[in-house]
Amino acid sequence: MPNELSSIELCAGGGGQALGLERAGFGHHALVEIDDWSRASLRLNRPAWNVIDGAQADLTKFDARPYHGVDLVAGGVPCPPFSVAGKQLGPADERDLFPEAIRVVDEVRPKAVMLENVRGFLDAVFADYRHRLRDDLRKLGYTFADWHLYNASDFGVPQLRPRVVIVAIHERYADGFQWPTGTGERAATVGETLHDLMAARGWKGADAWRSRADEIAPTIVGGSKKHGGPDLGPTRARRAWASLGVNGSSIAETPPDPDFTGMPRLTVRMVARLQGFPDDWQFAGRKTAAYRQVGNAFPPPVAAAVAGRIKAAITARRLHAVA
Repeated sequence: MPNELSSIELCAGGGGQALGLERAGFGHHALVEIDDWSRASLRLNRPAWNVIDGAQADLTKFDARPYHGVDLVAGGVPCPPFSVAGKQLGPADERDLFPEAIRVVDEVRPKAVMLENVRGFLDAVFADYRHRLRDDLRKLGYTFADWHLYNASDFGVPQLRPRVVIVAIHERYADGFQWPTGTGERAATVGETLHDLMAARGWKGADAWRSRADEIAPTIVGGSKKHGGPDLGPTRARRAWASLGVNGSSIAETPPDPDFTGMPRLTVRMVARLQGFPDDWQFAGRKTAAYRQVGNAFPPPVAAAVAGRIKAAITARRLHAVA
């Protein structure tokens, strides 16, 4: 890709952010991910990517010094420490990997940093934690270090999905960064988005279902290795899905049969489309493993929008220096 910049990605998962970075013009020098199935998915879709194996697939053991000087360090560090669905232990949670991300930034000294997490990261209880994180980044030379709450639907994703994006830009490039504002267009409804997939096996009720599923999707919940299976979340979430004519109790292997009656279930492919993945992006593993990758992903269109603004800030400075 012309004018491609370089990146490494931490906690890459099944590839949502990685795909967004690729669309924005970043090449992947390394992708760090501890989950075996997620690493398999990354290789399945992009065999040329450098997906880290062995002990260093664990971020706490990853040596980032060989990647010193890449343009961007990105990642989606685990969200359970800050999620309202969990205990919100923050730094007391063993899964809090923000300190490891800061260590990597220190070793790499990229031009920019991009990290994403759940909306709970902005809760008042974590105010001191956020400010320490900002201070740590500023001490490393990132004079712009801030966060922004986005809804994925602002970027055309047919799902609410609020996510916090943390961006830090080195002082040499900070003046050129602006947060993206979204597409300004209405996101498609669940029915509009999934009608062809629901009708793929000739289900006679697909048209009526499309009319009922006339809102964007609730936030998809992926769960963790310890908790959460192939379903669309707890009771409250399932009620929201039921209002759209979707049975959220489990994930289906296939679309409905021609004579199916009742509320259909979503397949992994349907959920992936609701997350903003293209239909040709594949997920390794059986239903539970694949669904967790999809449900925990950062929607590619949102990642691409933010990363695109980061690239613009870096390249604008480069062009100015050449001129």
